[in-house]
Amino acid sequence: MPTPVRRPVASLWIGDKLQYLNQLCLLSHVRQGHPTTLYCTDIVSNVPEGVIVKPASEIMKIDMEIVSQTSESFLSNVFRYKMIEATDAVWIDCDAFCYKPFPDEMRAIFAGHGMRGALNCGVVYIPPKGDLIMQLLDYYDNLPDAPPWFNKNTRKKLDKQPTNLPHAVRIYNAERTAFGPQAFTWFAQQTGDYDEALTPDYLYPVPFQLNDVFYDPYGRVEGHFTDNTLSVHLYTNGTKPWWRKNPPLPNSYAARMCELIGVDPAKALEE
Repeated sequence: MPTPVRRPVASLWIGDKLQYLNQLCLLSHVRQGHPTTLYCTDIVSNVPEGVIVKPASEIMKIDMEIVSQTSESFLSNVFRYKMIEATDAVWIDCDAFCYKPFPDEMRAIFAGHGMRGALNCGVVYIPPKGDLIMQLLDYYDNLPDAPPWFNKNTRKKLDKQPTNLPHAVRIYNAERTAFGPQAFTWFAQQTGDYDEALTPDYLYPVPFQLNDVFYDPYGRVEGHFTDNTLSVHLYTNGTKPWWRKNPPLPNSYAARMCELIGVDPAKALEE
């Protein structure tokens, strides 16, 4: 029986080579029937077959000078909402493994993360026309002097930043998540969308602090999953360097999923 064609998903890659976990996660969505697009700033040498490649400039110009002063993930926080607005696709981080397909009828795909009540934006769908996306895009396009949720200490950090830096970089230096989870959480609270958040088991069943379990051959990763689980975040930004530079151990979750999907980790290790 052929896999049904499902709603589109998309992500962004800044750089010229994917790591094996990124290949794995992108292909996991293809395997579940989601047309999967990777918007790229460069020619990426090892995008797996089945993933649609498009230039990031179709959605927005990526200021590489700002990226060099922040991080590769920084401008993805802006890109994801512009992409949703333009294409009506579900945003997926390149380290989000598709465990089950996203239901076509699900109109709010985002979840709480961790213990602090903050929303994560590693996997996101919100309506492309509505108060939440409008307020998020207005925030990014018209940055305030300071984000409204900054407390006194964070404002002091912002005020200490060199004035010759771009304002977005000054905000990033004061608080790294000010363009990501903090902004998403704040504006979702203002619009009432916060109440639509899924519970963590839908999209982030394994806590970030336990991400080594993906590489443990004796770890029972699936014990974290529930009937709700759609996506499993693998947290490559928190992965220890050894796991990025070496193939995962046999029988670990990462190794089992690579075998299932057909990815050879040895061919896409971090150099």
